[in-house]
Amino acid sequence: MPSLPDIMTPDAEALAKAAGKGRRVTLPAGSPEHDLFTGLTRMGDNTLILGHRVSEWCGHAPVLEEDIALANVALDMIGQTQLWLGLAGTVEGHGRSADDLAFLRDAWHFRNLLLVERPNRDFGHTLMRQFLFDAWHQPMLKALEGSSDDRIGEIALKAGKEVAYHLERSADLVIRLGDGTEESHAKMKDALERLWPYAGEMFLADEVDVRLAHEGLMPDPAGIRPAWDETVAEILAEATLNRPDSDFAHKGGKQGRHTEDLGHLLTSMQWLQRAYPGATW
Repeated sequence: MPSLPDIMTPDAEALAKAAGKGRRVTLPAGSPEHDLFTGLTRMGDNTLILGHRVSEWCGHAPVLEEDIALANVALDMIGQTQLWLGLAGTVEGHGRSADDLAFLRDAWHFRNLLLVERPNRDFGHTLMRQFLFDAWHQPMLKALEGSSDDRIGEIALKAGKEVAYHLERSADLVIRLGDGTEESHAKMKDALERLWPYAGEMFLADEVDVRLAHEGLMPDPAGIRPAWDETVAEILAEATLNRPDSDFAHKGGKQGRHTEDLGHLLTSMQWLQRAYPGATW
């Protein structure tokens, strides 16, 4: 059997092409194209990184049913990534595809929330992270359905149908584990306390958010907070978990400042494309 390099050896033209796509393309800061590209990569990077995190459970979940369910959730999010980053590449106008944006950017060019790059730790931690994100993701997509850009509205409408299921599932499991055994309750309590400081970033706006909201392209992040608060309060009450009092919020992910965990994640996620740039089967 031929070795992997024999199967995937790219030619010089492919190497040069991949190297060119890997270079950062700079749009004028503050321009409408730059703002929209940034907003789209934020949405796509969130689903890409969280989708990869969830996919790490494939073959390792506590039971077979959860193994399959988590894999399906991950596939949904990767599919959404294809749409968001594909549109981002179109808006950028420099020939980069969704794959290029996923596999040929360095950590400081990613714009995902810090929450989604947090390690899995354990099953309860994974579900709590998913729930906190889903409770934000659903109203965000609902707001995006009314975007002044029809392309964004169409993606949001399609993704919203999948995310409605994601939220229903993660909320149900948070309740079952939070209001379950003494051990499961303790693990969910620990997960909530560890992840809570990363949730607030979802509602912090920067200049890009302000301009996108002004143009009607994307909502003001703060406007999503009431729906998120209502969902979280209801589910945590049923799960017999107390909402943390702290309002402290880690931030920086949306601007490209990440924890070291993202670098480790990208090392495994991007390895094949980095080792054999431009390779095809």
